[in-house]
Amino acid sequence: MHNHNHSHQHEKNDRIGWAFFLNVTFTIIEFIGGWLTNSTAIMADAVHDLGDSLSIGFAWLLSRFSDKEASDKFSYGYRRLTLFGALVNGIVLVIGSIWVLFEAIPRLSSPEMPVAEGMLGLALLGVAVNGYAVFKLKAGKTLNEKVLTWHLLEDVLGWVTVLIVSVVLLFVELPILDPLLSIGFTLFILFNVFRNLKSTLVLFLQAAPDEETQENIKRSLTELPEISGIHHMHFWSLDGESHVLTAHLELTHNLEVDDIIKLKQRIAKELSTHQLSHTTIEFEFPQESCRDE
Repeated sequence: MHNHNHSHQHEKNDRIGWAFFLNVTFTIIEFIGGWLTNSTAIMADAVHDLGDSLSIGFAWLLSRFSDKEASDKFSYGYRRLTLFGALVNGIVLVIGSIWVLFEAIPRLSSPEMPVAEGMLGLALLGVAVNGYAVFKLKAGKTLNEKVLTWHLLEDVLGWVTVLIVSVVLLFVELPILDPLLSIGFTLFILFNVFRNLKSTLVLFLQAAPDEETQENIKRSLTELPEISGIHHMHFWSLDGESHVLTAHLELTHNLEVDDIIKLKQRIAKELSTHQLSHTTIEFEFPQESCRDE
């Protein structure tokens, strides 16, 4: 089990690492290409990709650090660092998108013609490179990887926009298409990033990651004949992927040790379907008062 988890974490780090190096390399190409094509749109996208590269690099470091074993001080380990990375990356992406809007909107009144042939070549390369990075990260399940995927998906959509504009500009002189399409895809990405940011903030506040799962757990435990009630149930997530459950279960009657062991085994079987990383269950006998009340 440990080897499987270690392999899973290693694959996750590899995915983010690949995305980081691809983004950094292509950002350098963008700056050079933007200068050669005299395209302010490509230069603006290069600055935006530079911010993406810094965010992805930061997330990669956080992801690697989060693999450290739990300690006495950090008893749950460092998995919640990936949530912090997702939050930072989401904020950076929002700031970057707003910056793109501030750059694109003024161009509506004074657009400039770039070198369309150069834009077309860079757009094809941009779609290929960023598309491959999205493909690598799409397999990830953590919030951190999902936010990073939106980083790179924004870049793919941006280069699709540049590709469309460059093809049109090869035949028609309509430079205003560039800022119009840039504004459109940026607003689309902002909507999705805000949704991911909301999920991240909710998990930071230790809300239940899935209310339906929480209700199913509560129902399956209270349906056991030996259980009369449940309280102090806390269902939360370390990083959006690894969930934690703690609960006090009230027994209907006093049980012998052998019966308690059998009950624990049945509870473990009930909870096994919910893929919980940590569970802490406490039994309370009929005449026993809860010490946490």
